[in-house]
Amino acid sequence: MHTIQNTLYVMTPNSYLHLENDTLRVDVEHVKKLQVPLHHLGSVVCLGNIMISPALMHRCADEGISLVLLSGHGRFKARLEGPVSGNILLRQAQHQQAGDLAFALETARAIIAGKIKNSRYVLQRGARDANDDEDAQTLRAAAEHLAASLRAAAGAADLDALRGVEGDAAKTYFEAMPALVRRDVRPAFGMNGRSRRPPRDRFNALISFLYSMLMNDCRSALEAVGLDPQLGFLHAVRPGRAALALDLMEEFRAIAADRLALTLVNRGQIGENDFHEREGGAIQMEDDARRTVIVAYQERKQEEITHPLLDTKMPLGLVPMLQARLLARTVRGEMEGYLPFLAK
Repeated sequence: MHTIQNTLYVMTPNSYLHLENDTLRVDVEHVKKLQVPLHHLGSVVCLGNIMISPALMHRCADEGISLVLLSGHGRFKARLEGPVSGNILLRQAQHQQAGDLAFALETARAIIAGKIKNSRYVLQRGARDANDDEDAQTLRAAAEHLAASLRAAAGAADLDALRGVEGDAAKTYFEAMPALVRRDVRPAFGMNGRSRRPPRDRFNALISFLYSMLMNDCRSALEAVGLDPQLGFLHAVRPGRAALALDLMEEFRAIAADRLALTLVNRGQIGENDFHEREGGAIQMEDDARRTVIVAYQERKQEEITHPLLDTKMPLGLVPMLQARLLARTVRGEMEGYLPFLAK
């Protein structure tokens, strides 16, 4: 259990969350493990088999504390919230702009440009730090391919063409990813491209888990500024899909999740034995490894970065909120176009 930046993460199996006066209390097998004043909390994230009292659910809804349920390996399941707040005029503008094909394409182009540039940054940094000439060459070649993808994205005639460019860039990026993994752990953490549902290797299982937490942060940021997370510009609208949250997280995948995954593997904080294979070939992280990843993810969010647009220092964890505000300003017509966050 960890409380960081007003979010409580509960991952101990069979924990029982309930209300005690104005606090949230966590018991495990009838023993009190944690007690947090409700006014300290913005959200509660439960991973796996966690029990929650109805009284606490009602109180969270009343207090505006979101309650998020994730599966044991981090896949989003449900979110409990009180009445929808936020600016109806902003949501009206969002729905109008989503129907404007030119606006949607321009915004999606900016999102994809941010994703490709940040992916390229990870590859270029890896090439500079590589001890092996072959790895460095692999990474430089992939970075060059992504430079061409950037040019192609700028000229994409429609959303389908843009998605095609993004898919090609992602394939190149993930094919080069093993060259960023330490050679002695590469047999255990090699990956043959990206596999999602289910992940088929350890590295895919690790980044999928990180992406689920990043997705929750992006969705929360959008809701906090009053945007509708279901209505995106790049990702197609489907029932139950937070398309705009998927849009927003694209620019953060490489820097907030992939780089952290590489650090955890290359420093030996996550090892070969931290995973097991389930029936059907899916790879899943062990409970202790998930705790390690969650703590590392929260620590990473507290690292200070300089936002290139504002030239201001801030914790990385606040950047999705700031980008959601920039997106809201773009939707309102207060900015000429969306400017993604670029690592440097």
